Amino acid sequence: MSYKDSDIKVLKGLEPVRKRPGMYIGSVDTRGLHHLVWELFDNAVDEVLAGYANNIKISLNKDGSITIEDNGRGIPVGINSTTKKSTVDTVFTSLHAGGKFDDNAYGVSGGLHGVGSSVVNALSSWLVVEVCREGYMYQSKYENGGHIVQPLTRKEATKKTGTKVTFYPDKSIFLTIEFKKSIIKERVQESTFLFPNLTVELFDEKDNTKDVFHSSKGLIEFVDFINEGKSSISPVISFKALLDDIDVDIALQYINDSHETILSFANSVKTIEGGSHELGFKLGLTETINEYARKVKVLKEKDANFEGSDIREGLVAIISVKIPERLISYEGQTKNKLFTQEAMTVTKKVVKSKLLFWLDENKKQAMEILEKIKKSRDARIASKNVREEIRKIKGTKQERILSGKLTPCQLKDNKFTEIFLVEGDSAGGSAKLGRDRKYQAILPLKGKVLNVEKASIKEILANDEISILVSCLGASIGSDFNIEKLKYGKIIIMTDADTDGSHIQVLLLTFFYRFMKQAIENGRVYIAQPPLYKISKKGNKESRYAWDEIELDEYKKEFVTYDIQRYKGLGEMSSDQLWESTMDPNTRKLIKVNIQDISLTEKRVSTLMGDDTKIRKEWIDDNINFELEE
Repeated sequence: MSYKDSDIKVLKGLEPVRKRPGMYIGSVDTRGLHHLVWELFDNAVDEVLAGYANNIKISLNKDGSITIEDNGRGIPVGINSTTKKSTVDTVFTSLHAGGKFDDNAYGVSGGLHGVGSSVVNALSSWLVVEVCREGYMYQSKYENGGHIVQPLTRKEATKKTGTKVTFYPDKSIFLTIEFKKSIIKERVQESTFLFPNLTVELFDEKDNTKDVFHSSKGLIEFVDFINEGKSSISPVISFKALLDDIDVDIALQYINDSHETILSFANSVKTIEGGSHELGFKLGLTETINEYARKVKVLKEKDANFEGSDIREGLVAIISVKIPERLISYEGQTKNKLFTQEAMTVTKKVVKSKLLFWLDENKKQAMEILEKIKKSRDARIASKNVREEIRKIKGTKQERILSGKLTPCQLKDNKFTEIFLVEGDSAGGSAKLGRDRKYQAILPLKGKVLNVEKASIKEILANDEISILVSCLGASIGSDFNIEKLKYGKIIIMTDADTDGSHIQVLLLTFFYRFMKQAIENGRVYIAQPPLYKISKKGNKESRYAWDEIELDEYKKEFVTYDIQRYKGLGEMSSDQLWESTMDPNTRKLIKVNIQDISLTEKRVSTLMGDDTKIRKEWIDDNINFELEE
């Protein structure tokens, strides 16, 4: 293979984005598609942050495009001295061009890298930008990945100000180009919680609907939204402070629950992986609670401090920081994690001073919080022995059960290995015979696993099916979970395509979400998609698998005469059929499980899997249509 001067390629303009879109938007699936929306939406929110806008409109258009419009200042329309093009065309066609590289145009903003607008343009079939500024509306048009087809042109006079962008994503880049209203609604609602003066209107031309989002109570309302229907131990505690040019806004509440939910934002951008501000909050919270517990003699001199996990059990908290451009630092273009070290110091100081004051002023409620924390500590200590039993199952009854259930694979490297969690021994038998024994392990599950949302940690760890599953995966559970020790690169839930199979999927996903969330966040959990039909052409051996009625109808037209086999369960498939349709990496269909929105996921899990039947019934009545089509 040659390696010479001519092999070195120089990508011009927006070519790098189209060549490696994952570097700029993370992926080309649904998440990456919606990242384009967030880039433009965040630009609009930056005008809100700067104090120049209070209204954002988003429209899902009939032709499949999407429009994001704000009533801010509008992008400057003069000629850029560097590119000799209009500033609008420069922003949309040049990487690292924007007004956020110093504090002159934006003191605080969510966008930093100056690539957001140009990345959206690069990954679009077409894009139109309209700017209202200085008494006129100006327009530019681009096609085929950012090529200018109409440079900035002055149109009609107007008194409006702001920026309006409409784009249609490039179907040759993305796996899907369908925008999901539910995903956009959740992000929009979060933003209005972060900015009480902001109103966002979401239009859907396809069904002619309009949703309006506005919050007057900010983060307090955000916590109420997440905890709707849950039993609370404390009121919502909220505090704000400006320290060392960093604005900190926090709201938190303790509820009767065994899980923690912490959402963090930096300059309105959700930091999915947390970062320095979240770490500062946790450190400040732990130190403050322990300090107060000793002050009121809940912790005696001989007692060890409460651990952070004890203190955060049952806690729901929202952390929002606003940081000047000169200080802010994210991880990558997708901004999933905040690196600004000053944010850790400031957030910790704010939590310690404000929370300690609240505890002193609200002693009755403070003691109820401490009682909750004590119970969490006691439960942790009580379950420690059970955890040790899981780690040390050698020579026990569990090991004998495990050795009889798990069919291991030969490889040990989790870059290649995968484990199938299979419904029942019948399907397990077919999977064992059909698998590639080199890298595929099989674990049959007996019936429906425990609903962990309704069980205590002690009950969960004592459950045979759960403890066997935890032992097979090898990475422990809950606060002890270690993603580095996970034995398999893929955990694949493989159940029948019926209601029982779906129920088992949901129970397992609830377990992974509550006790092995990192496995989901790191893209290690999947759902297998077995076909519903096998259609064979009469007269020869040609056959196809169909995953739905539409696919089946297409094959019927192709084959003309045929035989159809309907699969009611995995156990009805031969080992060869199960391999080629559902287990072979070259032909199978897998759904990667991910968490698009943590606040929505938290609400859905607690609503649909929790103890409160009333709120579950209300959600089902509002969201499920049981009418059958005639």
